[in-house]
Amino acid sequence: MNQHPLKYAVQQLLEEALKFPVNVASIRALNGGSVNSTEVVETDQGAFFIKHNRASQHPNMFKLERQGLDLLRSANAVRVPTVYGVIEAEGQEILVMEMIDRGTPHYDFWPEFGAQLARLHRTEGTAFGLDYNNFISSIPQVNTPSSDWASFFYESRLAPMVKRAVDSGKADLELVKQLDRLGAKLKEIFPVEKPSLLHGDLWGGNFISDLSGDAVIFDPAVYYGHREMDLAMSRLFGGFDPAFYSGYAEEWALEPGWEDRVAICNLYPLLVHVNLFAGSYIQSVRNVLSRF
Repeated sequence: MNQHPLKYAVQQLLEEALKFPVNVASIRALNGGSVNSTEVVETDQGAFFIKHNRASQHPNMFKLERQGLDLLRSANAVRVPTVYGVIEAEGQEILVMEMIDRGTPHYDFWPEFGAQLARLHRTEGTAFGLDYNNFISSIPQVNTPSSDWASFFYESRLAPMVKRAVDSGKADLELVKQLDRLGAKLKEIFPVEKPSLLHGDLWGGNFISDLSGDAVIFDPAVYYGHREMDLAMSRLFGGFDPAFYSGYAEEWALEPGWEDRVAICNLYPLLVHVNLFAGSYIQSVRNVLSRF
């Protein structure tokens, strides 16, 4: 049987992180993951989880993901997997993490998860954005800091994604004009709030319940932003259980009319999907812009 090409590198990283010998028994592929390869590493010290892709394709993606996970974990609000390290080997960038087994959500999972997200959002930044750029899925995410949410949302979220779509032929200049008209109204649309630490890509595929039945979040696209962005993203593909939103509101109520702003917030992830997949997402973007 051929040895997995990443075995030695992963074993060495784990030994350095754990400070004792580790024997890697096997590495087996997992299903899922449209951008990265995902695998379980079985060792004599338990199981670990790895993600990897070509280092030249998305440089520093996993180093930046590690920074985001560490930032979320530092808020002590919701469980985040431990990261043991990031390495390059065999032309691959590799992220080595804690393996978290999926369990059954406990009876008050949803309201508790909502409250945990609200507590995460209470971690306040000095500006909207972040002091480094990162990724959302495989697309570079611009985080140039700004003191004003409306300006940040337009200049660092919507405009770069529309430009990318136009440059690749997935959108036309009429979309740019529609976006400009919306941009002039954004300050009137969003209530003023301080920058909150956001997961940044909070949909149903980026959390699980662990064996204790508690929420675990992963695959972030972190930045400090308007907290309605995470709530809106959770609604994009069918929404979470209603108890999630009531649990959030009990911990930290949103400003009136937030549900009316969901469509505006979700222009950003919709534009991400336009750039990733094209298809019907462009019409969804047009439909939202035409409403405003």
